[in-house]
Amino acid sequence: MELPINHFKQALHSDATQWGLWLGLPDTSCAEICAGAGFDWLLIDGEHAPFDNRSIMAHLQAIAPYQVPAIVRPPEGRTALIKQLLDIGAQTLLIPMVDTPAQAEQLVQAVRYPPQGIRGLGTSLARGANWNRIPGYLQQANEQVCLIVQAETTTAMDNLAEIAAIDGVDAVFIGPSDLSASMGHVGNPDHPEVVAAIEQGIRTINAAGKAAGLMSLNQQQARHYVEVGVKFVGIGVDTLLLANGAKALINAFRNDEILESAKGSSGY
Repeated sequence: MELPINHFKQALHSDATQWGLWLGLPDTSCAEICAGAGFDWLLIDGEHAPFDNRSIMAHLQAIAPYQVPAIVRPPEGRTALIKQLLDIGAQTLLIPMVDTPAQAEQLVQAVRYPPQGIRGLGTSLARGANWNRIPGYLQQANEQVCLIVQAETTTAMDNLAEIAAIDGVDAVFIGPSDLSASMGHVGNPDHPEVVAAIEQGIRTINAAGKAAGLMSLNQQQARHYVEVGVKFVGIGVDTLLLANGAKALINAFRNDEILESAKGSSGY
């Protein structure tokens, strides 16, 4: 038995754009359906969706047979929580609200075993180590961990060059929604000032030799950011796919009824 290779981490060094989907529905059937859809990665959102460690692990287990990389976003970057997520099998973490190089350095320490970091050892209880059945797990695990830090405030953007330069930070994810709020344009991530800040941020991240990522539900805008240099893009959310699909379906039939009613009243 061997330690799984982190294919998402490898893909960050390829030329291909990595298109991903957000998972917010805690039911594992939804995760399986999305895992088989063909996305390059899926993100389990423990920051805003109703997940805990057990349900995150269940999602990881449901996704695993489909061999699509899973990213986990915890609600915060606490060292103890990071340890637990790595132990249940997460290999790629997206940590929200990273504003300073000092925060980024602490996160690098948290995701690595000594001597490179401070991650606690407990492999006999860890799914990530297949409960001690992966030979040399402790010596190999650091290489397969991918750390993504999320820049989503004006403070983070001011410190972006220094954050991206931290050794052990594999990628920087720009959060357009929170950034727009931080810039005084709450709810408007497509505001020209926000777009300009994101474009400059992508160039700064790339200049540091790191991969840039972001979320964009606007297809045209997403493709524009790829042209600027973004490497991985979240282009949808499972909750929105269901909500919008359900609304579109009933609206199509309601509109047909209105048209038929209009025809009848006009004597056709």
